[in-house]
Amino acid sequence: MPPRKRPPRPNATAMKMIGEQVATGRVAKKLTQSQLADLVNMDCETIASIEQGRRVLMPDVAERMDRALGLPGVLAVAALRMPEVDMIPAWAEEYFEREREALALSWFDTMIVPGLLQTEAYARAVLSCRVPYVGEAKVELQTARRMKRQEILRRAVPPTLSFVIWEPALRDRIGGPNVYREQIRHLRECAEMPSVSVQVLPLGLTAQAGLNGPFILVETPQFQHLAYSETQRGSLLVRDPNEVSILTQKYAMLRSQALNVAETKGLLDRLLGES
Repeated sequence: MPPRKRPPRPNATAMKMIGEQVATGRVAKKLTQSQLADLVNMDCETIASIEQGRRVLMPDVAERMDRALGLPGVLAVAALRMPEVDMIPAWAEEYFEREREALALSWFDTMIVPGLLQTEAYARAVLSCRVPYVGEAKVELQTARRMKRQEILRRAVPPTLSFVIWEPALRDRIGGPNVYREQIRHLRECAEMPSVSVQVLPLGLTAQAGLNGPFILVETPQFQHLAYSETQRGSLLVRDPNEVSILTQKYAMLRSQALNVAETKGLLDRLLGES
């Protein structure tokens, strides 16, 4: 049988139309993709992907392009009017870009240790649990990519990172006892980093604000506030201020319901003692 083609993304024509607008404006200003990339503080590959309709043009980037190309808000309006389905980025590429440059991240997770705090062995075990299984080669590529994302922890000025983790994520022994022990020890070490706050949302609460699932809040270098969430079959980058505000309120409540930082360190020490 011939290989099955991946279906086109819904409303891909809207992305292509906006990409053509970017290319037309760039050519009119007699700029190369590389020159435009320098003006808007992006890499040339990203400009090419936007122009080809393969990557969503985000509103803050659109505003910078409008200024660089002398356009009266044309691209900003187009980005804001993008059909909502196109705000679901392929392979979460848009979120990864925001994560890499973030000033601050606030992360609530329920089933696993957050990706930025995972050991390589734990990440590999988590990715190997996916059904259908994608094969060893792809798991290794995904593991390497997840480890590379952790470079932001080693930035000269790292982002401010806050994590609230539901206790069951620390009770499951994904990967076996050795992987589990290494992961808890690593999490305990991360909890001592000056830019990192780790709190555990304990079992046994009579009410908690995270019943609708995990999410991440992002503050960009332009002081834009975004949110990101994943489902079983997709991901969503949220930029509507009202929706981001709702998730920000949820996160504040989760932090108040979670163990404080000192109590969390005590719990991690007990888990290490039991492992």
